[in-house]
Amino acid sequence: MSDNFSSPASGGKNNNIKQIKAELAWRDDSIVGESPIWCSDIGMLYWVDIRRNRVQRFDPRTGKNIFKTLDDIVTAVNLCDHGNLVLTLKKEFAFMNFETGAITRAGNHEPDQIGNRFNDAKCDRAGRLWAGTMGDANWMSPTGSLYRFMGAGQVKRERGEVICSNGTGWSPDNQTMYHTESFRWAVFAYDFDNATGEISNRRPFIQLDPKGKEFPDGLTVDTDGFIWSAHVGGGRIVRYDPQGKAEREVILPVSRGTSCAFGGADFKTLYISSARETLSLADIEREPLAGSLFVCDPDVQGIAETAFVG
Repeated sequence: MSDNFSSPASGGKNNNIKQIKAELAWRDDSIVGESPIWCSDIGMLYWVDIRRNRVQRFDPRTGKNIFKTLDDIVTAVNLCDHGNLVLTLKKEFAFMNFETGAITRAGNHEPDQIGNRFNDAKCDRAGRLWAGTMGDANWMSPTGSLYRFMGAGQVKRERGEVICSNGTGWSPDNQTMYHTESFRWAVFAYDFDNATGEISNRRPFIQLDPKGKEFPDGLTVDTDGFIWSAHVGGGRIVRYDPQGKAEREVILPVSRGTSCAFGGADFKTLYISSARETLSLADIEREPLAGSLFVCDPDVQGIAETAFVG
């Protein structure tokens, strides 16, 4: 399952913390592989390729990856309680039957921001979908917002002036929500009310150096309440304790690991998506596995993601 490699990106790594080596799960050339999520019902991993309009499904038992191609970019995939998938497309929420490829759209909720698109999205443990937007061409633009989607016609804008909304997750006790703004180079923590879905008391949780070689992307949370943040450009996934201190990291054979998700029967396997967007041909020669799906044993257990119930 694994290839021998040395990491192409070593800047910023902390050799004083535990390091884990990722292995190749599926070799792919996804332009922007993103949004991995494990489906326990079928024992498979869904993920997307944003720029190729693909919803993908990887089966670790067979080692095969299949995909459906949409007529729109698809930026994130999450599970639904009725067996389908809930997606964020360029400008809309949508529902999908993966077997048939049928799509039901739920409308454009940001018609005034024609230069924006959706980016990452994740369901909280009450089954509400949190999805953020970003400037499609100008990634540094503070035109993004964070939305809470509860079903058709039920959308609440929770925060504006977001710069490239990205990974979201919740502490095991549901009292803290983590949300990434990639080009504030930060993950923010919020007080979270799981009963109502209200957020408050925004404060920095992780702050990277804007002049550094990496920015935070997707994230997930484990049963210990530690946060796993993908650092694009750094070739690593970093595990932070609840106080924001780096505790261990997963070293990748590519520089652009984009997101991560726990999976497997016991949620003790970490899957990692990656991208090749913005890489030159010379870069890709140095990183031939860019856009592939990776896997590792993180030596901790993850939490099953909640399906959308709207």
